[in-house]
Amino acid sequence: MLVDSITEEILNASLAGVVKQMQEALFRTGFSTIIRESHDASCAILTSRGDVAAQHIVLPLHLGVFPVSIRAVLESYPADSIREGDAFLVNHPYIGGSPHAPDMCVIVPVFVANELAYFTASIAHKSDIGGSVPGSCSGKATDIYSEGIHFPPIRFVRDREISLEIEALIRANSRSAELVMGDIRGQLGCGWLGLDRIIELVDKYGRDTIDSAIDQRIAAVERTIRNEIRQWTDGSASGDRLLDDDGVRVGQPIRISVTVKKDSDRVVFDFSESDDQAVGPANIRPSLVKAACAYVVISSLGKDITVNQGVLNAIEIMTRPGSILEPELPAPMNTYNPTVHAVINASFDALGQLTEMVQRADGSDSRSLIFGFPKKVGQSRPSISYEIFAGGSGASSTNRGLTGCHVNQTNGRITPIEILETEYPLRITEFSVLQNSGGQGLFAGGDAFRRVYQSMEDGIRLSIRSSRHQIPPRGVAGGEDGRPGKAVLYPEGESQILSSREVNIPLDRGESFALDTPSGGGCGDLSELSQGSSRVA
Repeated sequence: MLVDSITEEILNASLAGVVKQMQEALFRTGFSTIIRESHDASCAILTSRGDVAAQHIVLPLHLGVFPVSIRAVLESYPADSIREGDAFLVNHPYIGGSPHAPDMCVIVPVFVANELAYFTASIAHKSDIGGSVPGSCSGKATDIYSEGIHFPPIRFVRDREISLEIEALIRANSRSAELVMGDIRGQLGCGWLGLDRIIELVDKYGRDTIDSAIDQRIAAVERTIRNEIRQWTDGSASGDRLLDDDGVRVGQPIRISVTVKKDSDRVVFDFSESDDQAVGPANIRPSLVKAACAYVVISSLGKDITVNQGVLNAIEIMTRPGSILEPELPAPMNTYNPTVHAVINASFDALGQLTEMVQRADGSDSRSLIFGFPKKVGQSRPSISYEIFAGGSGASSTNRGLTGCHVNQTNGRITPIEILETEYPLRITEFSVLQNSGGQGLFAGGDAFRRVYQSMEDGIRLSIRSSRHQIPPRGVAGGEDGRPGKAVLYPEGESQILSSREVNIPLDRGESFALDTPSGGGCGDLSELSQGSSRVA
């Protein structure tokens, strides 16, 4: 069935609107600050075969997570065994598609005329699912078994009722059970909201029309990208980046290497020469690698494009079994984010040699701070605080970098001071911009910021997942590198410099911790300023 272009556009916009409604509902109902404030979650609609029909982008890497997670469900539960009112849960990085165990994917099947037709899905970070440290993200983990409870695809809802046994299992493994179960219920709610909105569209347009519109738009997106690829220079080009370390082998950098091969309308990102899998939790799975490369390709187009399965279909990746980008069970991976950024930055470097895309310096990547609080009997206050930070973004050949801005595949928000001080025994004594910290150049990198935390009670435990404390964000085209980040314990006294991945650092009443984020790299030779050029503010 061929759908006319106007109807196709209406349905594409309608499905995107449904996903946005799902996501706003998830954020509004979030129990934890990681969802409610930081927005570490994404939603999507997928076909019955697991192709992404629509996704509202918050975290671009989730584009690669959804289809792998759906197909894992279909492998465990044949379509004829799935029933209306079911919902599925999966967070296993090796069996599903989750970046790490705290990212739980909730999947709701959508039936039309008693036939499985679509899925609604959300993936959202959980404040704590067990493991060796509060927040379940130990930067010192050496296997996934210390990273919290892992679920292969499981049916945890029947007839819209959560399994009491599975809920009890989750609660027994979480230090913040009320937050986790509240967020899971929020994911279920947004999934059912999406289901209701899809049924309204089916009632109005018919399933055949919607299916055809989805297939046409997926094919159109792939065709558009391949047409753009065809205009790039044939050949190959390479790029690489270094990670500080893997958290366990401190001081031993890890290399991410890519060769981009382009021939006609085909582009392949080959990461076979990247280092072997890490001992510590810096590993990522190929589904994230492909999502990262999809982000790079979309960014290089210089035009708006619908994000759906067509993006993934238009590109290819190659990874090597046993490498940091295709690790083997039980290699850990909970501090995966710096690795994803390294994949993106290396790929931008390589692809930039084959295209006329705007040059861009490295940004600050992302990091998180997790505070674990002693939970007293009868106390309702949450026992885990989980925040996501960025820093300065890299400059480009057309503009300077931004201050305090998430970059690449992270689009979350910084938790407001007022929320932290209201909900947790913490005081923020400084939150300031590190002026002129960005790498200099014709266009300067974005400035970093400093955040200082003071403990208001004894027995707090701090864990850090950070990066670029040793290897700074790289400048390009003669621009200077950005300033590295820094984590400091007791900044007002006999300070102690911490590594970028630390676990269970004790903080008692009155003691402080300071985090300086990295800044962005600069772009262009500073000497060009004296020749009549000027910076863009």
